[in-house]
Amino acid sequence: MQNLEIISVNIWQIVISLANLLILFLIIRKFLYKPVKKLLKNRQDAVEKQYEDATNAQKNADENKAIWEEKMSQAETKADLIIKEAADTASTRGDEIVANAKAKASDIIKDAETEAQLERRKAEQDIKDDIIDLSTKLTEKMLSREINAEDHKELIDSFIDNIGDKNE
Repeated sequence: MQNLEIISVNIWQIVISLANLLILFLIIRKFLYKPVKKLLKNRQDAVEKQYEDATNAQKNADENKAIWEEKMSQAETKADLIIKEAADTASTRGDEIVANAKAKASDIIKDAETEAQLERRKAEQDIKDDIIDLSTKLTEKMLSREINAEDHKELIDSFIDNIGDKNE
């Protein structure tokens, strides 16, 4: 019967083993399962919080991107406006400069024409004075002697020659 004792089942031992198993389960549950479950819940909460923070950061980044794009668009519009105003101002200033230059050139031309007319009048007056002087001299010569037709012709030719010499 010794062989049978080895194979035999002892109910009290099974009950004690089950009680040990139950106590071990309760101890593990009390000291190990609940803290591990709590740790896993904390980790799950941390992961969810990080995911929520990442989502919020993405939303903020998208909002900032939209604001930035709007500001860039406004800046480009302002830059275009400033460039257009500068071009308009430069064009207006250029037109003013050209108009002033034309006015100055016109004044210079008018002054030159006036001066030319004065010089012409002076030259005409000089010619008239020369003609008068020559006429006076011719008259004096004619009065100082009697002139015949040939002398008269010589005096006129001389007079005409002298007029040509004075004009040059």
